[in-house]
Amino acid sequence: MSLLNKEPVKRVEKLLKEFNQSLEVIILENSAKTAQEAATALSCNIGAIVKSLLFKGEKEYFLCLVSGDKRCSLNKLKKIKNQKDISMASPGDVKSQTGYTIGGVSPIGHINKVEVFIDKSLDRFEDLFAAAGHPNCVFKTNYEDIQKITNGKSKDITE
Repeated sequence: MSLLNKEPVKRVEKLLKEFNQSLEVIILENSAKTAQEAATALSCNIGAIVKSLLFKGEKEYFLCLVSGDKRCSLNKLKKIKNQKDISMASPGDVKSQTGYTIGGVSPIGHINKVEVFIDKSLDRFEDLFAAAGHPNCVFKTNYEDIQKITNGKSKDITE
């Protein structure tokens, strides 16, 4: 079965096409479960890989889009959200909140609405690559478009 026929990938592709007809899902021969694997597969800087990380706040989940060469700062997230308790979501929570499995979590097309924060350091790169619903699928975008398509807020969220 082609990866493009998988439901999570189709969900991403539909939103990409609605946003911009020229955007498409890129299928990689090798898994891009990690930022390093994705960067190797795409021959790009690891920082140009967008990591989609789901966090659990006191009452809600939210997604952080972080540059592949950075780590998300829990302390900064706690300040932004004005909450004491913030943690990484469990793999089960990720699946139930976004509809994606870890390694293929896309910045778009979640089954539940989540607030999105975008790492400001991603604006260093002309092209960005984000997961498209499966560890072997990505899409190419840029900083301006990822803000528009996710309706995300640009923040300083890395260590």
